[in-house]
Amino acid sequence: MQAKDSNPPDGGYGWVVVVSAFVVMGLTVAVLKTFGLFFVEIQQHFDEHASTTSWITSITIAVFHLGAPVASSLCVQYTHRTVVITGGLLAFSGMALGFFGLNMVWMYATTGFLQGLGISFSWTPAISIVSHYFSKKRALANAIASAGECAFAFTFGPFFQWLISQYGWKGALLIIGGIQLNICVCGALMRPLASSCLEASHCKTETTPGSSASWRDKEDKSPIMHKTFNWMLVRRPEFVLYAIFGILAAMSFFVPPLFLVPLSYSLGIDESWTASLLSILAMVDFGGRLLCGWYANLHVTKTIHLLAMTITLISTSLMLLPLANNYLSLAIFTGFYGFFFGTTVAIHITVLADVVGMPEFDSALGLFMLIRSTGGFVGPPLAGLIVDMAGDYRAGFYMAGATLVLSAGFLGILDRLQQRKKRGSKIRTKPEKTTLPYPSLHLLEHQ
Repeated sequence: MQAKDSNPPDGGYGWVVVVSAFVVMGLTVAVLKTFGLFFVEIQQHFDEHASTTSWITSITIAVFHLGAPVASSLCVQYTHRTVVITGGLLAFSGMALGFFGLNMVWMYATTGFLQGLGISFSWTPAISIVSHYFSKKRALANAIASAGECAFAFTFGPFFQWLISQYGWKGALLIIGGIQLNICVCGALMRPLASSCLEASHCKTETTPGSSASWRDKEDKSPIMHKTFNWMLVRRPEFVLYAIFGILAAMSFFVPPLFLVPLSYSLGIDESWTASLLSILAMVDFGGRLLCGWYANLHVTKTIHLLAMTITLISTSLMLLPLANNYLSLAIFTGFYGFFFGTTVAIHITVLADVVGMPEFDSALGLFMLIRSTGGFVGPPLAGLIVDMAGDYRAGFYMAGATLVLSAGFLGILDRLQQRKKRGSKIRTKPEKTTLPYPSLHLLEHQ
């Protein structure tokens, strides 16, 4: 069972955990984002349609999200370290078995299902344990960890292309699987936190024999409180509002990368210049994550207010992006979008921890990923339908921007609900005023 710490160290060995999570992000999500380089190779090898081949990535994304609650539940019952190591072995198995490339169904089961499960079992606990190690610096720590996705994605593109050219797509899969074994090393470095609460109760039992029974009860009950995955979070209005925000945001986040390249082609921009847009996107995304994490760590602005601000700025940049009519203007608007997207990713997990509290964070993260996946599945097809109806790729960006504006509205409702509950708790805990402050007057009243 994962031990909990009521007083996170906010540094020290926690930075080793952050660096480990940084690498895990790169060896999971960055691999998923650049797997499109294998698309044409696999399609030509099996002589299949594009729609048939695309199911490999679709299965990976689906299992990645659907496996999050399972990964969170295992973190609660065992340790984050154990689950991350298991995820690394699963990710390696998916790529290594994909090397055999027997048929398309085999690819679905290996590089699709096993790889997706490995990513889920690695990414979920890696993000979770960073939040357990940090409290005051949680936003900065999460931002640094999530930036691994951008840093690795920037280098994996040309590196994977080189591997394919030198060793073929099958050999490249095997090599990438071997590289993903480093996830196990990172997992081994994610040392579980000692439970200060349980240690305190144990010490109390030894020093005060007269109260040993009561303290022993607490020692017995504390593990049980954290042993069961809490599915009842869906009954909490705060979590439901944040989950709705997650669905709407996911509907939008997957759209711009999908239509950016086609929009560029429609403007007559050369392929080499179009490819540079993706590099710009990765670089400014990286900068946005680190800068926003640093700013959030100053605690100048409430994290949920900062998130609402970044979401509003993303929607504004998406609304302006279709106005571009040449490479320079398109690159500028792409840079704005990528930067504000990075700021959002840097703090949205921190806001989730603030909404539900750390005792329920593991369960909340798994459920949030599961619920958010519906937005990721619905968003791209809906945007594609709108693009087909309008006959213009710009319509997809307008749809994404409008959906993000709506998601920001739910953040506003959540913030008002939290403030109302905070005011209510202050009123309930406020001491009652006494009209008769002196004991002598109180005695006279009863005579």
